[in-house]
Amino acid sequence: MNINSRIKLLSKLGRFFSDYLKKNDNEFNETLFNLTNKKVEEVRYQNSFFDLENIMNCFDYWGQHLNEKNLKKLVPMHKIKNSKNILIIMAGNIPLVGFHDFLCVFICGHKSIIKKSSKDNILYNLIFDLLLSWDPEFKNCFEIIEKVNLEIDAVIATGNNTSTHFFEKYFKKYPKIIRKNRNSVAILNGKESQEDLEKLMKDTFLYYGLGCRNVSKIFIPEGYNFDRIFKASMDWKKIINNNSYNNNYTYNKSIFLLNNEKFYDNGLLILKESKKLGSPISVLYYEKYDSLYNLKKYLEVNKEKLQCIVCNNLVKNSTKFGMTQSPSLLEFADNVNTVDFLLKVNE
Repeated sequence: MNINSRIKLLSKLGRFFSDYLKKNDNEFNETLFNLTNKKVEEVRYQNSFFDLENIMNCFDYWGQHLNEKNLKKLVPMHKIKNSKNILIIMAGNIPLVGFHDFLCVFICGHKSIIKKSSKDNILYNLIFDLLLSWDPEFKNCFEIIEKVNLEIDAVIATGNNTSTHFFEKYFKKYPKIIRKNRNSVAILNGKESQEDLEKLMKDTFLYYGLGCRNVSKIFIPEGYNFDRIFKASMDWKKIINNNSYNNNYTYNKSIFLLNNEKFYDNGLLILKESKKLGSPISVLYYEKYDSLYNLKKYLEVNKEKLQCIVCNNLVKNSTKFGMTQSPSLLEFADNVNTVDFLLKVNE
């Protein structure tokens, strides 16, 4: 498949997601929609955190971003002459979290050797079945594997800090991108509007806070009043009805009570002071800062641990409230340009 064919195929997938959400069957037949309904139900049964709302949000994101205009911006300026086998080891914390890596490999003309996460395999099966039904040549562009082999030319792997240490050793002789745990934080100064805080809660609660782009900690000035945050969080009150989230909330609250630790709680979200960046599900850490200057220095020192910094332009390269889970296709995880990496693999 040439690059134009690949762009058209991905654009068709984007249109499919959009039409599926709109229940518009002008281009796609009802059979494909019924298949998608079936797979979505299987996903919900397999992973309780992948509920209908989160899956639909994922589809909506890709429906908006997979179009020819966006994809052409991603295409490398230099044509790749020789296709390589690129191993992609995918995470499974949120729906289709590894799809951007596949997208980059595919758009660059390489072949994806994919090791899916057991937590998120059904949606990929659906997508690849759709792409194959639209263009049989797609079968030469990917391979799904259960066990990693070393008949590869490069590696893109995402995992936790333990698994990535193993990846570094196991794939030491290969060109690679290894992604470790990262977290996202927000900086508040008390001047945020209520709408800003409502959008912050989206950054916190979407996908149950399981993504590296979800805000897990807020930095606040001395004397900050949490009432407005708790008020904003109530837009997400139905999240407590998810058994897995509720179990985490109950467990974390119990541990804090047993240890006689101070925290704030509104029956939905726990706010707890901590120096740590990554918080457990249902908990949002906070830390007080005395000056923005000192906070900026802290963030610079810890930049390799951070994915997004959310605020109203208080620091450079910040993310707007409500936008952490809506990056453009040109926003690469860990600020490592995957397309540039794939170009170098071809050299």
